[in-house]
Amino acid sequence: QLQLVESGGGLVQPGGSLRLSCAASGGTLDDHAIGWFRQAPGKEREGVSWISRSAGRTNYADSVKGRFTISRDNAKNTVTLQMNSLKPEDTAVYYCAAKPTSVSWGCFMSTKYDYWGQGTQVTVSS
Repeated sequence: QLQLVESGGGLVQPGGSLRLSCAASGGTLDDHAIGWFRQAPGKEREGVSWISRSAGRTNYADSVKGRFTISRDNAKNTVTLQMNSLKPEDTAVYYCAAKPTSVSWGCFMSTKYDYWGQGTQVTVSS
């Protein structure tokens, strides 16, 4: 059973940066698409970014384009979300999710993903 663990969250001032990591155990990520999602208090979970199994395809929500970068290191079994120029509206619990796939695929629909981490809190505040 694939297990995912997020890390790297914390408190940061507006304009700052954080680097979130999603580490896998119990399986390998190289045949999984990975998505990052976030959920703010009182709001629905939303897709932030996704990366295909080969990293050939990535996608970002409009709200984070140009500020966030997703990458993966299949040798280390990790996926990283680099978040720059953070804004207070980026405050949320961030989750990574995995979907086994044999094709270059990803999406922002949370229901399509099979495995989820427990989340890591990101707070952007002065």
